[in-house]
Amino acid sequence: MKEGGQRLAEVMKEALAIAKPGITLSQINQKIEESILKKGGQPSFKMVPGYHWASCLNVNQGIVHGIPNDYSLKENDFLSLDMGFFLKGFHNDMSRTIKVMKKGGEDKTQKDEFLKTGERALKKAIEAARVGNHVGHLSRAIEKELRGAGLSPIEVLTGHGVGRKLHEPPPIPCLLMGSIKSTPKLKVGMTLAIEVIYAQGSPEVVLAADDWTIETADGQLAGLFEETIAIQSGKPLLLTALD
Repeated sequence: MKEGGQRLAEVMKEALAIAKPGITLSQINQKIEESILKKGGQPSFKMVPGYHWASCLNVNQGIVHGIPNDYSLKENDFLSLDMGFFLKGFHNDMSRTIKVMKKGGEDKTQKDEFLKTGERALKKAIEAARVGNHVGHLSRAIEKELRGAGLSPIEVLTGHGVGRKLHEPPPIPCLLMGSIKSTPKLKVGMTLAIEVIYAQGSPEVVLAADDWTIETADGQLAGLFEETIAIQSGKPLLLTALD
């Protein structure tokens, strides 16, 4: 999985580099699929029954499962890129959300903190992914960071185990439900796709007309940050590291 994770991170870098005003979601998806195949993998998402695209691309209020259509990105759009890489019998999964800017553009607005909070929440959750801890420790870390910034964890969507299948147990909610000890215990060898799924406003969601895209019910911004990690003695191994 380490090899597949490294290759997936390379694909993500390439996709982020072309996500500029004027490009369409379908063009970004085409680049992602071409890059995955060139690197010897298969698009994990095309292995999901009924889904025919190599990535899920969500804009602004889109949370997850967005179909890459012919929408042209505009400056200041928020774009979430979610993709998976299948190699040698194993999947890796990762996501990023960015603010679409012209080349060389810098974001000086308050909304920049929206993205930084998601990144921090994911980092905190990864730090909590230690042998002997529980899934609830990850959920609590995500929830604390999000709520501390006035943001809402999405309640009906979760991270997950990942490996021979794209989606495996255990589910990893973005908020603590019940007691920590009632959640699965983390053990050496577990591989997890930790996802920070959140919104500026209400956590309520709706299904879009395409029957795939899940959006915020109030139309406010959504964010998505995800890494695949492996639980080991000491700190976890980040399999999809961008740097």
